[in-house]
Amino acid sequence: MQGQARRILLISNSTLYGSGYLDHCAEQIRGFLGGVRSVLFVPFALYDRSAYAAKARERLGAMGFALESVHDVANMPRAVGDADAIFIGGGNTFRLLKSLYDCDLLDAIRRRVAQGAPFIGLSAGSIVAGPSLKTTKDMPVVEPPSFAALHLVPFQISPHYLDPDPHSRHMGETQEERILQFLEENDAPVAGLREGAMLRIENSSVRLKGTSGARIFRRGHAPVETLPGDELGSLLGAEVAA
Repeated sequence: MQGQARRILLISNSTLYGSGYLDHCAEQIRGFLGGVRSVLFVPFALYDRSAYAAKARERLGAMGFALESVHDVANMPRAVGDADAIFIGGGNTFRLLKSLYDCDLLDAIRRRVAQGAPFIGLSAGSIVAGPSLKTTKDMPVVEPPSFAALHLVPFQISPHYLDPDPHSRHMGETQEERILQFLEENDAPVAGLREGAMLRIENSSVRLKGTSGARIFRRGHAPVETLPGDELGSLLGAEVAA
């Protein structure tokens, strides 16, 4: 994405405890999409694509947006190329990325976002916006041809980030420990987005939005706590990559 316009909203979760589907991020979605009236939805992360698309269509319709699902069109790459905005929903990241490969959509999405079309990634959809799916917690229910993802941003997302519970008797790895293992083998920074958090990217600006903070992990550095409203471009390497 070097030297190109970027308008990207990466959201940790679709439902926040005590509210309905997209309720906690509806205001951010409206503000981000601005004058856009039609959204192309990518439902590949769930098995029942039609039911998922219907759910998203109803919710975005209540916000004032028309929604078309990419799985309903004959020529998917052309639909992406014509899209006013692109929204990739959450679910299983392996299933999502495999379907993007199977339908030959990765390059089409990259091109359309580079042209300035707004992109929204939700949970698994936020992970595939990064260089790879290596920071997912999902089971590999299918095998994509590669772990390489869209690389719309130069950093990884780890959504649904949970802080270690000092009172828990669970002895398994924490999310932080798994991210640190990723950084033992990889250089890309990781944004651990707590539920309720989201990143709004405008070219080289990366602003933390929502109601929760994020924990930023970089190879060779101590983790950094950030709060809503913070500018994170320099921490996540986005200023260099813009």
